[in-house]
Amino acid sequence: MPVLERDPWRLQYFEHVPCPEHVQIPTDDPDCWLLFPAHRWIYDKLKIAETQGLVSGPHGVMPLSFPVFSKPVTNLRGMGIGSRVIRSGAEMEHHYQPGHMWMPLLTSDHVSTDCAVENGRVAWLRHATGVAWEGGMFRYWTVHAKAFPDLGEHLARWVSAHMSGYTGMMNFETIGGTIIEAHLRFADQWCDLYGAGWVEALVRLYGEGRWDFADDNRRDGFSMPLFARHGGAFRHPPADLQEDVRTMPGVASLQITFHEHKPRDDHAMPPGGFRLAVINATSLAAARNARLRLAQAWDPEQLLPQD
Repeated sequence: MPVLERDPWRLQYFEHVPCPEHVQIPTDDPDCWLLFPAHRWIYDKLKIAETQGLVSGPHGVMPLSFPVFSKPVTNLRGMGIGSRVIRSGAEMEHHYQPGHMWMPLLTSDHVSTDCAVENGRVAWLRHATGVAWEGGMFRYWTVHAKAFPDLGEHLARWVSAHMSGYTGMMNFETIGGTIIEAHLRFADQWCDLYGAGWVEALVRLYGEGRWDFADDNRRDGFSMPLFARHGGAFRHPPADLQEDVRTMPGVASLQITFHEHKPRDDHAMPPGGFRLAVINATSLAAARNARLRLAQAWDPEQLLPQD
């Protein structure tokens, strides 16, 4: 299957859609780095900051004011690994780390946006927001049917200015309209919530260089994780329980988001918890009901409170 998917629980979105063998569609940043050398510079977060005129610098250059947000210049594994708020010069010295940078601490709305790009032009986009929890976790994400006009126009201008010649998907993480991360891929966690025919349009974009998707029937979607405490030993739920959850009313998909036989520490997880599953649904109530049903597969003492 030409969709390059490293997480087997997401193959369900692509395995039944025909795709020419010569077409390669990345869903993970290391693959994007290899496939698009002319545009891999976007994984340099210092450069992303500079394109927007943000005051920023590498560790070793002292900020003129605090607080600042510190993070790796390049991090292809994601999940906020290695990032922190730094509130003083003394903290800056204490947390000095080669390969890290600082930038302004942004505190407004955090939005994830998937874009289809045709030759440096945004042809389609969709926004998602998360309800933040603790320890880098989110309670759930909403994939919005509505447009965010100001943000959409800002991203379209940025793409037009900086992505000449690029055709494919992009994902942007923004806070208050400021780009904090850019990726040469889409968010494969909830692509099933974009509507019927979206994956077929994805294949056309990479195979033919054109975006053609009927997007007239948008509706809000919801993506809800189930987290456990770090340190436990976890097995996948029984197949019949998984099938029960997948067929519950309003459930679009179920992802069991860990490898049974892979060491726990080799999973890229937020510091607050170990993600066991993600449920995509067409309503919050459907997602919560499915999560309660799925949670019966594990010892409740291992699970984090869900609400």
